[in-house]
Amino acid sequence: MMIPRMPCLVLALACAATPVPAAFAAPPPAQAASLQDQVEQVLATAPAGTRFGLLVAAADGREIVAINPDARFIPASNTKLFTTIAAYALLPGIDAPDAQGGAAVALEAGGDVALYGHGDARLSSAPDCAEDCLATLADAVAARTRKVRDVIGDDRWFPDERWSSGMSWNNQVTESGTGISALSLDDNALELVVQGAAGGQTPQATLPYYRLRNEAVTLEGGTRALAFDRAPNGDELRLAGAIPAGASWRYRVGIDDPAHYAASRLRALLEARGVKVHGTVRVRHRPATPLDDPRQRGTRPVPVAPEPVFLARLSPPALAADVMRINKDSQNLHAELLLRRIGRLSGSGSVVDGLAALRGVLAQAGVPRAGYDFFDGSGMSTYNRASPRATVLLLRWAAGQPWGAAWRATLPVGGVDGTLKNRFAATPLQGAIFAKTGSLNASNALSGFLRAASGQELIFSIYANDVPDGVSALPALDRAVQLIAAQN
Repeated sequence: MMIPRMPCLVLALACAATPVPAAFAAPPPAQAASLQDQVEQVLATAPAGTRFGLLVAAADGREIVAINPDARFIPASNTKLFTTIAAYALLPGIDAPDAQGGAAVALEAGGDVALYGHGDARLSSAPDCAEDCLATLADAVAARTRKVRDVIGDDRWFPDERWSSGMSWNNQVTESGTGISALSLDDNALELVVQGAAGGQTPQATLPYYRLRNEAVTLEGGTRALAFDRAPNGDELRLAGAIPAGASWRYRVGIDDPAHYAASRLRALLEARGVKVHGTVRVRHRPATPLDDPRQRGTRPVPVAPEPVFLARLSPPALAADVMRINKDSQNLHAELLLRRIGRLSGSGSVVDGLAALRGVLAQAGVPRAGYDFFDGSGMSTYNRASPRATVLLLRWAAGQPWGAAWRATLPVGGVDGTLKNRFAATPLQGAIFAKTGSLNASNALSGFLRAASGQELIFSIYANDVPDGVSALPALDRAVQLIAAQN
């Protein structure tokens, strides 16, 4: 009996329908990791325990990468972004000479000479000073009289709030945490210079204004291990530790009472001009009261100190130039004075008046109130908080303002200048990232603008908190930023 032959087509279909054993099946094509996944993998290389927040957006607001974008982080010196944007938004004539902020002198009853501060951060007593010079005011006094009684430093233009809430006490003795005053001079810092002598001998050490107790020693060989401390509002600084023979060390020391220091420098300049000073150096402060807080002041008058007719008054350069220094160099004192200048617009120049004005700008920019809390203008306060989303929203808003380009030019440029001079050098982001850095107590931050590989501009904010002691999150942070730029 013959078996009928099946058509080939039928046989082919039957064979195709036969299941192929799993062991011989082709693997599915591998899917490339998303940019979000890649960024998370890079950040995972940071020291264990580090907590990151990140938001990257296109100029039109489209989100590209988001990691904990609404979580709140210690922003460190990224706080200066908020302060300087508020200054550009609120201060009139920010690009004109600062006529309001200049220091002034007056001859007062009884023969006293008083030096008045108005919040200028750049007053200088340096021998080579060319503008905004204390010597100019000393010349004016010397031209009018050859003798005075007391020399008074008056900083009542702002209430006496020399340190913000939440600043670590150990920073007070350093330049980073120097006292804040309406009468500030020489960045409210002095240089301590230590020079090693012969082995076993006390090194040479010099420091103006303060009394110096030198307990350091010189060693033959070894490494430098010096430290100093000073009691709050004390005038004696204690130097301890060791320095190798022939080695030198310089460090900037903070000043607790800037108004007193400024008055003492004016006395020295007057005496150098032949003016006889018969009295002492003293200060006039205005203690802060509940009326310096707009929430408690209500409709009651803003407290201000009276001022006389001045003998002479300085006109410092435009505040816009100072914003450049604040952001490029991350200058804390100048940022704090800028916040108080903002607070003086409709208040007394208190910190809380400045912060109230800042909150008004953030509301105008559409930044959610839950995205931030600030207690100072520089970022030295560990109480400050900001989210990546709040930061990006503010940056995007600022970029669209008439003054946006001028403000953005104050930011450090990767591999080129400011606090980014040594970062992103010899990478595609050299000259293509414009951002504010931040570093404080286990915290790092970087927020600003970058030009991606495609040429499009991105706005970004990245925060790293809870970084373990002795290690750094910066390598992972910078690699993540470079990855984002390369893939956009």
